[in-house]
Amino acid sequence: MPPASRPRPQLDVLPPLGRARQVAEALSRYIDEAGLEAGDRLPSERELMAALGIGRSSLREAVSQMQALGVLEARIGSGTYVRKPVSAHTLHLPLSIEAHNLADGLMLTLEVRRGIEVEASMAAARRRTPEDIVRMSDTLEEMERVHLSEGTSGPADLAFHLTIYQASGNPLFGQVLEQLRGHFERFWDQPFDRPDFAGRSFPFHRKLFEAIRDGDAAAAARHTRAILDIVEEDIRDMSR
Repeated sequence: MPPASRPRPQLDVLPPLGRARQVAEALSRYIDEAGLEAGDRLPSERELMAALGIGRSSLREAVSQMQALGVLEARIGSGTYVRKPVSAHTLHLPLSIEAHNLADGLMLTLEVRRGIEVEASMAAARRRTPEDIVRMSDTLEEMERVHLSEGTSGPADLAFHLTIYQASGNPLFGQVLEQLRGHFERFWDQPFDRPDFAGRSFPFHRKLFEAIRDGDAAAAARHTRAILDIVEEDIRDMSR
């Protein structure tokens, strides 16, 4: 059935926070559900603003971001057109990466995490301050408490890793993580509906902390790789 003759999928009013990213995700879902192809036109700016409950600036910011990714094209006096199809599994990073299923998305982001987290842990071991060590210790203890009581540690685990980025002394690590964070969280929120996902990596987090505390960059890299190796094993095992 041609896109023009299909019933339009529902666009829901968005909450007020993180509008540009939410608008981009809502537009991606709409393109996917409506079956739009390259060259198809989106609803008018006025229609999108009314359907999503947003202002013109939020919509234009999202469209601008999606243009930079090569997903949309805004034509003056004509409207906004799809340049390439997207789906609910499309990651809008500085490059647009299509993940065909959960396991693919996890593996793609894991490769990025390896490069970033190993380097960040080594930098943290070289540059950590006494204040950094206190922050890392506090977040590690909270992570351990949550893990022991709930069997998983989600946000507490992220908080611990954020302190490592802070301790690295390189603000770009944190900035890159913030750019990728929403996409990482979407794929890493209890993958495969398994609260025990990557649970075997739990003991290595304290070893990682101790290596950073002791200024041992090689050990910090080794323990970070051990954590991510377990994550990779669980992705492969649980996706079979």
